[in-house]
Amino acid sequence: MLISAAAAFIGLFVVAISLIVMVIVGEDAEAIDLSDGGGGLQGVPAEFRSWILKADAECDQPAMTPALLAAQLWQESKFKTSEEEATSSAGAQGPAQFMPGTWTTWGRDSDGNGEVSPWDIGDAVMAQGRMMCSLLKQAKNSGYPGDVRALALGGYNAGWGRVVEFGGVPPQSFANGETYNYVQLILSTMKRFQGLGRLQVSGSGTGPDALRKAGTRMGTPYAYGGGGPSGPSTGFCDGNNGYSGGRCAASSTTGFDCSSLVQYAYWSSVRLPRTAAAQYGATSDRAVARADFQPGDLLFWAHSDGFVYHVAIYAGDGKVLHAPRTGRHVELAPLTSAMPQDDYLGATRP
Repeated sequence: MLISAAAAFIGLFVVAISLIVMVIVGEDAEAIDLSDGGGGLQGVPAEFRSWILKADAECDQPAMTPALLAAQLWQESKFKTSEEEATSSAGAQGPAQFMPGTWTTWGRDSDGNGEVSPWDIGDAVMAQGRMMCSLLKQAKNSGYPGDVRALALGGYNAGWGRVVEFGGVPPQSFANGETYNYVQLILSTMKRFQGLGRLQVSGSGTGPDALRKAGTRMGTPYAYGGGGPSGPSTGFCDGNNGYSGGRCAASSTTGFDCSSLVQYAYWSSVRLPRTAAAQYGATSDRAVARADFQPGDLLFWAHSDGFVYHVAIYAGDGKVLHAPRTGRHVELAPLTSAMPQDDYLGATRP
């Protein structure tokens, strides 16, 4: 973020992070709401999700959405929370990267732990929401041309005084395009954090619970070799897999592959092995016919030589939840088109 006298005017210096999502409607949730346009949210870490939704709910500005806050956090720090990763060279702190002076204006003890700290996720996200809400209101009342979200983001990055100076978002010629690019990147990545659809999950038990947990990761990137019981991580390339455009994408992508998503979903009630082939081997004695599919069942695909190369979680209504391949994200897909139909091997129940 740009630090200047104008930034001190309204300055919050925000940084934030990547991945993963969770909204369960009630204890016996019938659905994980990942859509509804403005209210939907995906690809956000579970520990951030409830605070983003709360910050959005407390703002009376129609232009405020959870996806806007999430995209801003991603651009700022990719949801990093450690002092090592979430302290800027300019002294901005925490997952929302507040400068100390700005924090005194917007910080509150939102999580009720007795501290007002930019390192607390709840305190930081709610402060971010309060500041953005104020800026959105200023933008709406300013009469300046353009998207009010862009104006607010410009004020957030450079200070509202710079928006006033330029009569809009500071141009590319200002600060080497830092603010201009900041605004464009956030607006262009918002779609990534908007829900993909409504994942219906009925019932309780190991399978539905695993499906709910995996559903919180919708929108997380595919990373070959990445991910595990504790969540997404960077992957690796093995000479055949993990590449995109001739480069190893997996090594710089934080995400899941198909089997790590399944392992994560079932851990630790069922401690499945890491690979699709090993997961099939560990559960093949509990085969399930198509007519008997239940949410949480595992579906497998194999090459003609018998090698099991893909696993997905049955999500009901003829759909699966899976991490398909490099360049894609964790998503819902029709069972009939998730993978080549001729490769379908069978289903099991962990």
